[in-house]
Amino acid sequence: MRFVLPAIGLLAISACAPAVPDSAAGVGFGDYDSYQQQRYARDVELSGGTNVIPPQYAPDGTPVVTNITPVATAPLPQQQQTAPLPQQQQPVATATNNVGISDEQDFSAVSSRETIQSDRQRLEQQRAQYEFIEPTAVPTRTGSTGPNVVDYALSTTNVVGQKVYRRSGLVSAASMARNCAKYPSSDQAQIAFLEAGGPERDRKGLDPDGDGFACYWDPAPFRLAVNG
Repeated sequence: MRFVLPAIGLLAISACAPAVPDSAAGVGFGDYDSYQQQRYARDVELSGGTNVIPPQYAPDGTPVVTNITPVATAPLPQQQQTAPLPQQQQPVATATNNVGISDEQDFSAVSSRETIQSDRQRLEQQRAQYEFIEPTAVPTRTGSTGPNVVDYALSTTNVVGQKVYRRSGLVSAASMARNCAKYPSSDQAQIAFLEAGGPERDRKGLDPDGDGFACYWDPAPFRLAVNG
């Protein structure tokens, strides 16, 4: 009986105590889940119908991380392909059978088509075609054509500068140079010298040293051509 009365008193006190409000209930909403659903609906309306995944919370109010589906991203642009390097040009092969180019200096080419026998035959053909011309006498000039420097050269034996004829000594080297400049060549000067009485006389001042050769005209080439 002693314990019954206190128990009855506690029950009476608990019945009179006000109910503890739900801490998870939202302000102005029936519960927090309803609040989250309404907020999600508003966000969908504001985003123009885009599907927004509402956040999930545990009973104690901490957010719950859910499996997030990876968002497909646009593929990265491929790297631009670099243009291939230009290939080196192959060397142009030269024609080996060009009839306009001789290959007689190419030993391999000649040995492939020529033999000792063929060389002997070709040499005999060339000898058969060879024509030897005997030297003949110089034809005689007809008519009067003036002095012949060839005949005069062959008729002399002295060399240039060797005095044979007497001269007055009045013609200097400078005077002779001016006189010789009047003729295009020493052959023409020699002809004029002979026509004017040379070699005994030197009326034109072309042979002051008295060798019989005007303006250093040289008979040696003509002598060599005949005598060899």
